[in-house]
Amino acid sequence: MTTAQLRDYFGEDAISDNGRFVDSAMSDKYINDDKLKDFFTGELGRNEGEWDDKTRDENDISTIVRELHKKNVEIGFFPTGDVDLAAYNPSTELKGYIETAVNSKFDFLKPEIPCLKLWHINGSDNRKNKDQYLFTFYECNDPTPLELTICKAQDRTFFSSTDARDHFINGGCDNAEAIPLGLDEDFKPTGKTYLKDVIHFGLMGKFENRKHTGKIIKAWAKKYGNNPKYQLSCCVTNPFFPLEQMKGLLASAVEGKNYNNINFLPTLATNGEVNELLNAIDIDLTGLSGGEGWNLPAFNATCLGKWSVVLNVTSHKDWATEENSILIKPSGEMSVEDGVFFTKENPFNKGTFYTWTEDEAIAAMEKAESKAGQINTEGMKLAEKFTYSNTVDSILAAIFKD
Repeated sequence: MTTAQLRDYFGEDAISDNGRFVDSAMSDKYINDDKLKDFFTGELGRNEGEWDDKTRDENDISTIVRELHKKNVEIGFFPTGDVDLAAYNPSTELKGYIETAVNSKFDFLKPEIPCLKLWHINGSDNRKNKDQYLFTFYECNDPTPLELTICKAQDRTFFSSTDARDHFINGGCDNAEAIPLGLDEDFKPTGKTYLKDVIHFGLMGKFENRKHTGKIIKAWAKKYGNNPKYQLSCCVTNPFFPLEQMKGLLASAVEGKNYNNINFLPTLATNGEVNELLNAIDIDLTGLSGGEGWNLPAFNATCLGKWSVVLNVTSHKDWATEENSILIKPSGEMSVEDGVFFTKENPFNKGTFYTWTEDEAIAAMEKAESKAGQINTEGMKLAEKFTYSNTVDSILAAIFKD
């Protein structure tokens, strides 16, 4: 639905210029609204499973909650929407911990208890307790006045990358800190053999201009298309696009041609399924994104001993090196504005994303190809350096230092 349609339905003041709820808690109403669901599954052609994809919270919330449980930290949990840990195969103890945290959440609304909010900057202008700490994910490079104001209003604002932190510090946000993410314990080597005598490339993440999804597929097809020695598996469905538009984007990426070695996968519902894909590939191409808050797919693949082709920009610089990745330098920049997720009217997410040339990308793929079958031992060291246990320890240390 358009922003105008949403405002007409929910009220002029309820919807921001980028089509999001001003009050993020209203997403419950969105998810549980039958009229909107009928529009989504009818006019947009999506299925009911895609309507509520359980990703309203950032990917890392459930992982951080799981670490808090391990550390026996008592919390009150205010989720945005329903809590669904199906992707994580949670233990009975973890389910009980979260249920207790949700049921007792109002007991934690006390001045002396700090609040940690994991959310976008857009929607983090409200607070529940006197002391609020924001953990957020920023992909751009030019903080807007409103973004700076919201982040300055927090007791501390934690970013998942040093690049994002530095942009905000340079903008006068002295309370900005960087706390890196880590490897989820669900991702580990399987020891299986998947495709014999085939070099298997992988591409993951929502189809976006920012991520150069279509450009990556075109470059790969130009070099390896219909060559039986190579395969590309793409898990790139974007649930925010109508089904026909998604089909059109994929058709455009392959320029209307048929390739018997490019495989478009459906959305993977569990971490176990994602882990199988990460283990099946030899080379990851997700790292060619032009701007990321961390880039979990590329990072996870590298941690599992795979080789990632990585554009040496934004959050990638926190974990990707010449030793553990195939790095390429950016060739230029492009405006973040894509008319869909990053719009001119929106007072959030401004600046540029980084670009690369097709020749540079193909050369990097060829370099990675020479390493296929070799275990990336330097990449696997990242799993020891970056853990969610360390992430949570850093958050708690920063909060209770105050």
